[in-house]
Amino acid sequence: MQEISALERAMAMVRDLRERCAWDRVQTRETLRPYLIEEIHELDHAIGEGDPRAIRREVSDLLLHLAWQLVLAEDAGEFTADQVASDLETKMRRRHPHLFDLGPKEPWETLKKREGATSVVAGLPPSLPDLLMAYRLGERAAAVGFDWPDAAGPIAKVREELLEVEAARDDRVALEAEVGDLLFAVVNVARKLGVPPGPALERANRRFRDRFIGVERLAEAEGSDLAALGLEQLEALWQRVKRSAPNVASAPA
Repeated sequence: MQEISALERAMAMVRDLRERCAWDRVQTRETLRPYLIEEIHELDHAIGEGDPRAIRREVSDLLLHLAWQLVLAEDAGEFTADQVASDLETKMRRRHPHLFDLGPKEPWETLKKREGATSVVAGLPPSLPDLLMAYRLGERAAAVGFDWPDAAGPIAKVREELLEVEAARDDRVALEAEVGDLLFAVVNVARKLGVPPGPALERANRRFRDRFIGVERLAEAEGSDLAALGLEQLEALWQRVKRSAPNVASAPA
């Protein structure tokens, strides 16, 4: 007897729940959508933390949601899991023709045009986080040669955009545009240096949060009211916290 796959087991669980649980029975794609988005973010966080147990738990939750989508489609007579798998196989073969004796390796932009893309920067979901959207737009433009040869280009662009931000400080509309350009340029620096900006910013946020909590604790231990301290005193506390964790990458000075 052939052993059923992990996905088939998950789908069987969803079918059983829909038969025996009143809550599961009434779920739709729209009612499940918020939970699906939440699970994706939780998996992303677990990957960022590098905790295999948490990753396993969140992959399990995501598998449940994939099973839900397949069972809902199956119930509506829209498509089956086998059809989805066939679509996946077809796409991967089309994108890797040289690996399946289907022809020579082709440029990415040629493959996308064959798939019906109207532009190399089209097709990205508008709900992508803005930081990730900037990174992916830069990647796609770079795929057709619209890119700097190395990180020196975007680093110079950051300096240029900083000057333009300074010049636009008295014009709110222009300032917003220039700050946006500056952030986009910083993302390009990260991309050219091979540093995913999302995880890098996540770690910077964590460092800042942890160190600021350290500042609060130092102030409390010394009987100081944090809100009453001046910038110079706060900076001194900040530097003490930084020195207490020398192996941690630098936060804002």
